[in-house]
Amino acid sequence: MCGRYSLTAPASVIAEIFEVDVLPEVLPRYNVAPSQSVPVIVEMPDQDANGEWSPGTSVRTLQMFKWGLIPFWAKDAKIAYKTINARGETVESKPAFRSSFKKRRCLIIADGFYEWKRLSKTHKIPHHIQTDGKPFAMAGLWAKWTDPATGEDVLSCSIVTTGPNALMESIHDRMPVILEKRDWDAWLSPDTPVERLKELIRPFPAEQMKERSVSSFVNNARNQGPECQADYVEE
Repeated sequence: MCGRYSLTAPASVIAEIFEVDVLPEVLPRYNVAPSQSVPVIVEMPDQDANGEWSPGTSVRTLQMFKWGLIPFWAKDAKIAYKTINARGETVESKPAFRSSFKKRRCLIIADGFYEWKRLSKTHKIPHHIQTDGKPFAMAGLWAKWTDPATGEDVLSCSIVTTGPNALMESIHDRMPVILEKRDWDAWLSPDTPVERLKELIRPFPAEQMKERSVSSFVNNARNQGPECQADYVEE
């Protein structure tokens, strides 16, 4: 699974790589956790000057979504605690994800993710995993849910995961699907065939990744700052 990640790159770098305007809420974040508001890139139908949807046109934007997908049919938001990740092997059939997989895919921006390597029943060491140190796109799904109590629309997302590559397999048996830049358009496009989407759900090349053990400071989701990525010290 992927239960924690980082996004510490300057807004200008994110804007340049993904060619979108970056919102003020996208601050350096060393310890992004479930239920928080996270930056995602979505492709929406464009609007004309009168605010009407323009058929056949779309615009790519960065928006803030809650991490933990709430399907449109959910009775309450509690399901979000179970849907921070969507297993790529079953994403087409799982009720919570299948509609989003077909119609509402997104890019979830990160520049690293954390995973804990278990050494014993009581001892785990956090690792920070990156590609080239620059922001990358994790394959995501999103949904819009209307809170029946307040009438408020809630936008939420989930990270698609897959099996480990050679670098990850000694740390954990799952990893997020990291998309190559050349595949961003295909993942976002509503016209991409399902079989092509399935091809994109695969481990990122191990030779293009790096990892290191980091401080247990990151274990607490409330902790923030560079200390989350300090070198691991045996306790």
